[in-house]
Amino acid sequence: MSDLERKGVVTFKGNPITLVGAEVKTGQKAPDFKVLSNGLAEVTLADFKGKTLLISVVPSLDTPVCDLQTKRFNEEASKLPADVAVVTISVDLPFAQKRWCGASSAAKIQTLSDHRETSFGKAYGAVIKELRLLTRAIFIIDADQTVRYVEYVSEVTQHPDYDKALNALKAGAKA
Repeated sequence: MSDLERKGVVTFKGNPITLVGAEVKTGQKAPDFKVLSNGLAEVTLADFKGKTLLISVVPSLDTPVCDLQTKRFNEEASKLPADVAVVTISVDLPFAQKRWCGASSAAKIQTLSDHRETSFGKAYGAVIKELRLLTRAIFIIDADQTVRYVEYVSEVTQHPDYDKALNALKAGAKA
């Protein structure tokens, strides 16, 4: 059994890389996943049922762009209604994520680790085969668990379109 591979969809430092997993598209039912919380508890898509969910995907919290991306969404999360959840998913170990959250005073978002099985990465077509990291991406899933927004950032070292994602989130949260 081999996972679907998509070559050259994104670049890393200008070099084409391979993403593992099918591309997620707006309008489809959100794929399920199994990741770990900072306390090592399993977290799945069902844990967010009834909420609008913004998933910020980063290669590693210990890199400058990922750090800034996660801090930006933490700041934005404080302005959102209670029925909106904001999570960051990376393959960093849960212990490293917990340390980062404490050092960055990131209390408005939840960091989740996909290090064990890359379940999220494979389900969302976001595993970088060559590096076993996740590519930079944003997904917004509505309360009915339908995908409402997708951005796979074309160059992994670049920032996502924050304004576009936040506008889509706010439009989805009101719908």
